[in-house]
Amino acid sequence: MTEPSGETAPEAPEDVEPTEDVREGTGTAPAGTTEDGPEATAGEPDAAEGAGETSGKPAEDAGASDAPGLSEAQAELAAQRELRARIEARKAEKGGPVAAGAKLSGTAADLLAAVRAVEGGAAKGSAFYETAAPVPEPSAPERPPTAPPGPPAPERPTGPAPATTAAVREVLARGGAPETLAGPVAAALGEGAAAILLDDPWQLLAVAGVRPEQADGFARALLGPDCGPGDPRRTVALTVWLLEQAALRGHTALETATVCAGLAAHSVPDPEEAVDTAVSEGAVHLFREEREEEPDEEAGEKADTSDESGGAPPALLGLDRYALAEESLAEGLARLVRTATADAWEGSELERAAGAHGLVLHTGGEAARAEPVALAAAARERGLRALVAVHSDGGRRALGAAGTEVVTVAALLAGAAGPGRDEDGALALDLLVVLDAPQLDVETAATLVESLPDGCRLVLSGDPEVLGAPGAGRVFADVLAAKVCPRIASRVPDPGPLGELVSGIGVGELNQVEAPGKEIVIVPVRDAGEAVHRTVQLVADSVPRAIGVPPERTQVVTVGHGGSAGTRALNAALKQRLNPGPGRFGGYDPGDRVAYAPVPGRTVTGTVLSADAEGLRLRCGDDELLVPKERVESALRHGWALTAHQAAGTRWPAVVAVLPGDAAGGLSRPWVYTAFGRAERHLSIVHGVDQALPRAVAEGVAPERTTRLRPLLEGLLAAPGE
Repeated sequence: MTEPSGETAPEAPEDVEPTEDVREGTGTAPAGTTEDGPEATAGEPDAAEGAGETSGKPAEDAGASDAPGLSEAQAELAAQRELRARIEARKAEKGGPVAAGAKLSGTAADLLAAVRAVEGGAAKGSAFYETAAPVPEPSAPERPPTAPPGPPAPERPTGPAPATTAAVREVLARGGAPETLAGPVAAALGEGAAAILLDDPWQLLAVAGVRPEQADGFARALLGPDCGPGDPRRTVALTVWLLEQAALRGHTALETATVCAGLAAHSVPDPEEAVDTAVSEGAVHLFREEREEEPDEEAGEKADTSDESGGAPPALLGLDRYALAEESLAEGLARLVRTATADAWEGSELERAAGAHGLVLHTGGEAARAEPVALAAAARERGLRALVAVHSDGGRRALGAAGTEVVTVAALLAGAAGPGRDEDGALALDLLVVLDAPQLDVETAATLVESLPDGCRLVLSGDPEVLGAPGAGRVFADVLAAKVCPRIASRVPDPGPLGELVSGIGVGELNQVEAPGKEIVIVPVRDAGEAVHRTVQLVADSVPRAIGVPPERTQVVTVGHGGSAGTRALNAALKQRLNPGPGRFGGYDPGDRVAYAPVPGRTVTGTVLSADAEGLRLRCGDDELLVPKERVESALRHGWALTAHQAAGTRWPAVVAVLPGDAAGGLSRPWVYTAFGRAERHLSIVHGVDQALPRAVAEGVAPERTTRLRPLLEGLLAAPGE
């Protein structure tokens, strides 16, 4: 599934192309209490009162002011850059090449050169890192007190120089490209962006949202007849672009045949030669994972598995950043396994496994989250430094009183919560428990594991049935499949009708569930227009009146952003009903619910508080965040309706799952499992997909992601003879 054309959302791509097949009738669905919604009525109450005026000027009209303190998102990005540099330093100390045997290039090579320059005294360390003001402590009273802080946070990153942006704007004008791309191009290509574009116009593809046909038109305008479909500059840029698009769908690598097919679709005359050129220039890496020969029982000799029938692994192509992340993650996990000291812990099966091993996997549903939290508490009673991290603030609050000692992964990596770091950058921990582990993308996981000291125990816990991480990789699934550490499956079922429904979906069954307390309600609709109308009615009227859950605690979940009942259409209708206003601040008004992506692949929900010269101010959980005005358009969306990927890792008292007819093709068992599982007390299903829902639960498997982590782990940790 891919993003629709023109999508600039910060969220993970899961949109589907709408179809014209809108079926009538209710079809098959889990049994609820009524098919008209909880006490649904024909009339609707008056719209919620809009937010009052603010005294500040609109963000887009306000003048510039001094930069505020470092935000959590900026601190997180800075921390990740610093830790990636440490990864390179560690590899450099080993004196060997990258595990895959590929030569580093691009960003990774620059980072390695920077580290060596610092170590050799040729430059100061600060010259190679963008630095910013210290991160303010979180204001939430229930957050655990942080340990003494680690190294000072780097200074706030600055944008491209005005002269660079101006030079890029001139080049774009010559090529007929929108001048609004000047800032993003300058940020993506750096100080010499104008010269780079003049020499290689296809580098325009480095900017998110630019399509190959647009880059082709730009190149023809600049180069004239000197360019063609087989131009090496074009084929290399297209190869990189195809892999970047694949990363948005969760892949960390692609088979060479898949890349060649993509190049052929863009009229590249010799795709194989194009791939060879991209590899030789270091733009991409070629990986040939070797499989050990297995003995032939009849001949008594080793069988040859190199041919196609023998199932030899296909060659893979990958980008430097994901190759480095997967290799570093595999090495980091192997380091934790090898450096942990086995100890005999008394207690549950999970406690015994954690005492004896450096890496443990724990699987289970929502109710099972209490088990790893109890493990951390028991470890503290043993005098160990233990911490629990979750995917989102919503996941922390869902733990109740236990959540007061829990942090988010983002806050932990940013240094805004959790223990401080030692002089080597390691977290002061003996045990780290990560809940919602399926939401870890490979780069975040690599940064997290590299932050743990030798001997630290790591427990990854999560539900393997939910949708995977919105970023590249499938860390939890790959480690599970590698079978290189203990795997503890919880036996604690999720309670009530909702737990029964979701548990059945997990094994491919859409069961009829009795819901005497209106825990599950089916609302049949004939078309997308009716789906939008009934959704608004449920959120604004029926659910608050019949279930007692107010609109601000009810979350709408739908299949994608596009379509007649996607997030865009639903958010527009919900804003008009719940918080009408002119959208004075970049399309937003105080009181609007929003979904904010501080970094790609991570979405937090909140409410708009106000706007000033610096941007929009949000309330996200217990924190106040600032979205700089230049990032409002790209990083912010209205958030009354979310996709299932955005909603993963968080639960709400009431959820309205919207299944319009044109979204039937985007349904899968993991999507249904994730969407329905976001509800704590009540689930309304706006059902317009007829038989597509039971078919998706029984047969709908989410698209597989191509990754390299599993074979890397097996090569490092597989027992002899396996």
